[in-house]
Amino acid sequence: MTVSKRIAGLLGPTLMVMIASECPLVQPHLYDEQIPPVVYLSGILMFVAGLSVVRWHNRWRRDWTLLVTLTGWSLLLLGLVRMFAAAQYRSASASASPLVFIVVEGVLFLVGLILTFKAYTSAGSE
Repeated sequence: MTVSKRIAGLLGPTLMVMIASECPLVQPHLYDEQIPPVVYLSGILMFVAGLSVVRWHNRWRRDWTLLVTLTGWSLLLLGLVRMFAAAQYRSASASASPLVFIVVEGVLFLVGLILTFKAYTSAGSE
């Protein structure tokens, strides 16, 4: 199994479950009561996950594996934002429209679905 498939096999399902559990249709008031230390902690976890992906998979090819690299960099950057601007991130999340969350999370769920599909199908390689 290639490195890309191994990382996508972890990243894809994890991303889908995270997005599904945060969806405003599932938990409409999830971000209403978050405190900055919790946002900070999730930022640390995202930063470590993103850094791990980028260190093991920083490939810029024009194929599906680019999605793995971009997801790693996105996690790393979002983790930094959550760590250094936890209070601002929390207040922006609480005041954002549920429609914004649904659209963004729909795109992220699709990314997770693509990664999962590519990781668990036998066609193609790294």
